[in-house]
Amino acid sequence: MNTHNNINSLIIENQYFGCVDYYLSLFKFSNIIIEQYESWQKMSFRNRCVIQGANGMINLTIPLENGRDQKCLIKEVKINNREDWQKQHLRSIFSSYGKSPFFEFYRDWLESFYQKKQSYLFDMNLEILFWLKDRLKIQGAISLSDTFAKEYPEEVADLRNRWLPKNFQEGKGQIRYNQVFEEKLGFQPNLSILDLLFNCGPDLKSYTSNSSL
Repeated sequence: MNTHNNINSLIIENQYFGCVDYYLSLFKFSNIIIEQYESWQKMSFRNRCVIQGANGMINLTIPLENGRDQKCLIKEVKINNREDWQKQHLRSIFSSYGKSPFFEFYRDWLESFYQKKQSYLFDMNLEILFWLKDRLKIQGAISLSDTFAKEYPEEVADLRNRWLPKNFQEGKGQIRYNQVFEEKLGFQPNLSILDLLFNCGPDLKSYTSNSSL
C-alpha cells in the first residue's frame, strides 16, 4: 500500500475488536473515515473477532437481529441481545488471556463494556474504536462517511474488506510478538487486537515500522 505524502486519508469499515493489521493501518493516516453507508456484509469482522485460546483459535461472533442475511445499511444492523453473547465473549476472553502480562490493565473496562445491552452493532463498534484509539494513541482524526462511494480518488486509501475471516492470516510481513499459548500452539498472526494488547501492552506504534501494510 502506498502511503506517501499525497495519501493522507483512509476509508475503512468498522470492525469488532478488529485484527492487528487493521489497527496498524490506522497509524499511517491523518484522516480516518469509517464507512457507515455500506450495505451489511456477512462473513466479515464487522460482528466477529478471532482470539487465541488454550486449544486453538476461537471465533467470537455477535448474534444479529434478522440473522446474517439481512439487507440494510451497516449502521442499521441491530444486535440480538436475547442471546447472552456478552457473557460468553467475556468468559472466553478471560479464559484465554487472564494470565497474560497486561490483562489486568484492561479488565475493568471489559467487564463494564460487556455489561451493556447495546442496540446497534455500528455504534458498539464505534465505542470500541474510540476506546482503542485512546489506548493505542492513534493520532489520526476519525470521522464517518457522508455517503457510500464504490470507489475513491487516488489520494484516499481504500482498505474496506482488506481483512476478512477467509484471508486475514495470508498477508506478508505480519508482525510477531510473544503469545500466551505460542509454545504449545505456535505463533498465530493477525488475531484480534485484544491478543496483542493483552500480551504486549498498548505500544502498537512501535510495530508500524515492521509492517508492510
